[in-house]
Amino acid sequence: MEKSAKKTLKIILASVLIIAVIIAVFLGVNAVMKDINGTQGGAAEEYTLNIKSAYQYDVAAELKKGGMIIDDSIWSLWMDNHYPDFEYINGEYYMNTHMSYEEIAQKLKTPDISHKPVTVAIPEGFNVFDIAKTLEENGVCKKADFYKAVSTTNGYSYSWLADLPKDNKNIGFILEGFLFPATYDLAENTPAAEVVDDMLDAFDSRLNSDILAYCDNNNMSLYEFITLCSIVQEESFSIESAENIASVLVNRLKNGSKLQCDVTYFYAKNLLDYGFSREVYDSYYTYRCPALPSGPITNSGMEVVNAVIRHPNTKYLFFFSDLNGDFHFAETGEEFEQLKKQYPWQ
Repeated sequence: MEKSAKKTLKIILASVLIIAVIIAVFLGVNAVMKDINGTQGGAAEEYTLNIKSAYQYDVAAELKKGGMIIDDSIWSLWMDNHYPDFEYINGEYYMNTHMSYEEIAQKLKTPDISHKPVTVAIPEGFNVFDIAKTLEENGVCKKADFYKAVSTTNGYSYSWLADLPKDNKNIGFILEGFLFPATYDLAENTPAAEVVDDMLDAFDSRLNSDILAYCDNNNMSLYEFITLCSIVQEESFSIESAENIASVLVNRLKNGSKLQCDVTYFYAKNLLDYGFSREVYDSYYTYRCPALPSGPITNSGMEVVNAVIRHPNTKYLFFFSDLNGDFHFAETGEEFEQLKKQYPWQ
């Protein structure tokens, strides 16, 4: 009798276990099907999916993290079966937790905010206005956002920024001159400050001992040096002309003469047209300001920076380019006028 009872108990326990397994499997399959069909219970929650990788397993992990799916491997299997050649696009997607797998897949075809990779070339001699226009045309960021991002040093962590004359109210864009010209791998709809930080980082990586030594030897701040380079960048057509133009400007600074560089007018006019004051305009226009302008007028490449560093010691105080694009240099005003008669320049 006792053996029979034990046997019956074992049968009952085994039956309960089998039923439990069947129920668990049913509940699991039911949960998966509800997940696939988007028929989960409870209130739907809003979720923003941010895709930064084209790999399906990364996307699946983000979907699971956001409560969009219950299992990333099931999502991957479903996608492999229904959309084997699906291409994920970097960006932000506005979703809710009651979306079916099909709805999620359709949503992932078009981001609400695209972060599609884009390569942007910033040439030597591009100023803030040129860069802002290029970035907006490539969908990276809005011009207005870029202008705001280059008007402050706040939020950027480079030690040399501490020495910039941030209290000078006549400076247009404080980071002009430090936005290093290069080719950048960016993304659409990137915060402007992130783009600026990339450019500052590129400048920082090129800030070498030669630049710092030149500043020390010539009693110049880094900001003044970069301002000088920016004028040379705009005035010169070649490295040879850049070196001699740098010598002219340095000589004029030493003897207290105004630089009188036409290129500063165009930049000052841009600042005025943008909305800066007449005082700011005057402080950049070197026919009016007594020495260097308040700040850089463009962003220089390393060839020009190095040309300024190694400029020859001359007595040149004047220069111009003729109609053929050739430069002529003079030590005196009289020699300067004679050269202009000899080589037509306008």
